[in-house]
Amino acid sequence: MKDQFALKKVLIVGLGGLGSPVAMYLATAGIGHLVLIDFDQVNLSNLQRQIIHSTVGQYKVNSAQNKLQKLNPNIQITIYNQHIDELFLQTLIAEVDVVVDCSDNFTTRFIINSVCVHNDIPLVSGAALRWSGQVAVFLPKHSPCYRCLYDDSEEQMETCSESGVIAPLVGVIGSVQAIEVIKVLVNIGKSLSGKLLLFDAYKNNWRCVKLPKDPDCPVCSSNR
Repeated sequence: MKDQFALKKVLIVGLGGLGSPVAMYLATAGIGHLVLIDFDQVNLSNLQRQIIHSTVGQYKVNSAQNKLQKLNPNIQITIYNQHIDELFLQTLIAEVDVVVDCSDNFTTRFIINSVCVHNDIPLVSGAALRWSGQVAVFLPKHSPCYRCLYDDSEEQMETCSESGVIAPLVGVIGSVQAIEVIKVLVNIGKSLSGKLLLFDAYKNNWRCVKLPKDPDCPVCSSNR
């Protein structure tokens, strides 16, 4: 399986609580090329949940790159220290096999989803807030997209940096994202395509619900 991974290229957006375990597990799995995007610097409050980082003040992409190269010096890592916008993402996505959304705001998630849909690139999305987390896989042309699940009214919702998140939760959700990326890359097992996996850490309860496709979705619907 590692030989298959060596030829794969995965884009990870966000090197925070979710992006940390995703990047570390994909690096140690032997993914040949990781592309990392984040604009932020590491601060002290990050360290309790963003386990890829250890040095306050560094840019997260540099901190992550240093850690990942130590974990697996044989992989290629490309870093971008900047905000995501649609034009920038379009320039990166052509040769990517999977995009992993580890961002923490709806504006960025909507941009990522739109570019993935229009370029037919699989998207593995995760989110965590307080005690709750979720993971979904979106396969363009074969499943609903992220925009079928949320609309513009969600953009003002809180982020984990504003409302907090229990630290181990992001490790759990990020680990599930990494598993889903591996399954999509080698077409093995049963992915979460068309489903939303929900985890309530407070009650230690998992639920998996089917995602309906929105016939009027402004991103993926044939009616648009």
